[in-house]
Amino acid sequence: MGFDMGKKIIIVAVSIMWLFLIGCNQKKDDGVVKIGYSADTLVIERWQRDKAYFLEKANEEGIEVIAYNANESNATQVKQIRELLDANVDVLVIIPYDKDGLKEVVQEAIDKGIKIISYDRLISDVNIDAYVSFDNIKVGSLMAEALVAKQPTGNYVLINGSPEDNNSAMFHEGYMSVLKPYIDSEQITIVNEVWANDWREEPAYNAVIDAIHDGYEINAIIGANDHLADAAISALSINGQAGNVLVAGHDADVSACQRIVEGTQYVTIYKPIKKLAETAFELAVQLAEGKSVESELTINNGYDIPYIKLDVIAVTKENMDETVILDKFHKREDIYRD
Repeated sequence: MGFDMGKKIIIVAVSIMWLFLIGCNQKKDDGVVKIGYSADTLVIERWQRDKAYFLEKANEEGIEVIAYNANESNATQVKQIRELLDANVDVLVIIPYDKDGLKEVVQEAIDKGIKIISYDRLISDVNIDAYVSFDNIKVGSLMAEALVAKQPTGNYVLINGSPEDNNSAMFHEGYMSVLKPYIDSEQITIVNEVWANDWREEPAYNAVIDAIHDGYEINAIIGANDHLADAAISALSINGQAGNVLVAGHDADVSACQRIVEGTQYVTIYKPIKKLAETAFELAVQLAEGKSVESELTINNGYDIPYIKLDVIAVTKENMDETVILDKFHKREDIYRD
């Protein structure tokens, strides 16, 4: 059973490369710093923002960046990374499509002396230079905390992210750390739980439809991002339940913020993406210049990787103005459409 996909951005399934030859102000001993930027997709609003902020910072600093979009294909991403190796980049900033699918090509880069930053999503089982991301376990725990504060009993539906994305497991760890005592005491029952391959909306929609058709009264839903939350709300809407069920998501997409002030989504988690992109850029330049990563935190991907971890904020209707609007992440008039 489908749902309205009108909001979904359809991207032509052809790999698109952006080549930014921006000034030559910053130099190493052997020439100009050159950064490769490998994104798994630009379908979702936030990934477009990450890329834009990263390139804006590069433009300001006069750094050359070669950026690729793999269009949600591991094979394409591997091919594009090899092209970046051939372009003799100094540093690779990688948003992996498949956490387990890049080990070989990343090891090739390391063997060539290229520094590797895993951006927001962790690459598995290879000794990269740094992981720059948010507190992804906290993302999950904040979603659950917001819901149980309003709905500490009843039936919950859990919609996890893609199993290929390491963040999905971290989000799950976060919200289960909050929900488990309620589940163990039988205050909360998980009536359906799914994993959304490739972060597709259909599993989220179908999970809610199936729970309703099975006769459950749904009290709360966790969607591992705002697109999955939107799909769940679409399923609620056709059953006349949108606005009557608490729904959590994350990314603070403008559409999610609109749903929050309109009452169909309860909470999203705001991640300061500009700070993340600028932090990753500055670290890339430092690595290209031969400087080491300074971080007291590590995360294990098979190796202990330096972890640059940024904080996150739960956003509801009550603090919308003091968070995403105050930070100029979205304009007030874009959120409050009416």
